[in-house]
Amino acid sequence: MNVKLSDLNHLNKGTLMEQLQIEYLEAEPGYVKARMPVNDRTRQPMGILHGGASVALAETVAGLGSTLLVDMKTYDVKGAQLSANHVGSIKEGYVFAHARILHQGKNTHLWDVEIKDENDRMISICRLTNFITAK
Repeated sequence: MNVKLSDLNHLNKGTLMEQLQIEYLEAEPGYVKARMPVNDRTRQPMGILHGGASVALAETVAGLGSTLLVDMKTYDVKGAQLSANHVGSIKEGYVFAHARILHQGKNTHLWDVEIKDENDRMISICRLTNFITAK
């Protein structure tokens, strides 16, 4: 894989990822790391990170991870199922998503995504399945 992070981040222009200010920090086969600020765009009314923003971050990194593992001229990647447990909260700073592939099958990819704060404290744990379908 020979993809520049700047090129991957450029893909976010005009998308939900741009609105949430998600930035890819690392990308290699089977692993993606990104960060997202906890700010007025990602907080819920009680002043803490919105669970939906965490889920959007998880789906973003797992989706990119699967995209990097397949030939995108031949296959599409589509999110099929996501579960999330929010185990911590955060009011400001950044959260970091660490996506690791658990299963890379012909038709499905299963990802584990840990979302942590800047002090490595767990915020959310997500499990995501992507369908890999022929174009």
